[in-house]
Amino acid sequence: MLKYAIKRLFQMLVVLAVVTVLVFFMTNFLSDPIEAIVDIQTATEADIQAVREQLGLNDPILVQFGRFVSGILKGDFGTSYVYKTPVLDLIFQRVPATAEIVLFTAILTLVIAIPLGVIAGANPQTKLSKGIMAGSIFGISLPSFWMGMMLIYVFSVSLQILPASGRAAAGPGGFSFLTPGGWKNLIMPVLTLALGYSATILRVTRAGIQENMKQDYVKFARAKGVSRRNVLFHHALKNALVPVVTVFGLNIGHMFAFTTVTETIFAWPGVGKLLIDSILRNDRPIIVAYLILVSAMFVVINFVVDIIYMLVDPRIELR
Repeated sequence: MLKYAIKRLFQMLVVLAVVTVLVFFMTNFLSDPIEAIVDIQTATEADIQAVREQLGLNDPILVQFGRFVSGILKGDFGTSYVYKTPVLDLIFQRVPATAEIVLFTAILTLVIAIPLGVIAGANPQTKLSKGIMAGSIFGISLPSFWMGMMLIYVFSVSLQILPASGRAAAGPGGFSFLTPGGWKNLIMPVLTLALGYSATILRVTRAGIQENMKQDYVKFARAKGVSRRNVLFHHALKNALVPVVTVFGLNIGHMFAFTTVTETIFAWPGVGKLLIDSILRNDRPIIVAYLILVSAMFVVINFVVDIIYMLVDPRIELR
């Protein structure tokens, strides 16, 4: 295990180094960030050059990259051009808002997808199973922005029972669901995300159950008198979880990294909306820091998923 952990740590460092190089140099092809810092229409050329000199934008690109890497090693991703605040402070301020969406989306996804996937896999020819699979196709096919707008129309415009956008005031730990009524603002963003992710997990679970129900150990368990419920949830499901863990683990990273559309639709002040606003304003330090941190999150998630593999199925050897 230790040897494997050291090997994966080295691989993660290599991946992050490559991502850092690519992200830094590719973001330099964006428009001149000076437009996000000063008013081009009123600023003089001397003012513009003074700002460029202050930020080091006139230095050769390799010098800028060296300074950027040196800052990262010290935990400094720079200062936002627009907000005039350290980038990490801005991102960490938004993390609780995104984290609570991801947390409840992940829980709802498992609650919906696993039982329905088991039912559909155990009874593939029934009308219920076919109905579940038809619903999963809708979940995969329908764009999240359309789902979000439909939910707003139904629950906010027509029924007027849920707020259309925004987030309740932050409570303990920066989480809004801990405040009275804060959960109402969470319902539609979570539903928007969970419907799509549930469809994917459901289909993977169904395929795993169908495959495992054909195995000899299931037949032996039924022959010994084990109930169908126990066969499904304690035998077949456990062995079907390896691909589910893979997809779900990647989905967690995807939920956290790419909630941009959902957060924009519901005016949710999370990390995703911060990224969209930064792209529109060409706030390069935030864009670069976000992409690097997301890459780091994905490599860590992949490592954790590998460890979970071994816990779910001890037959798997980590090398």
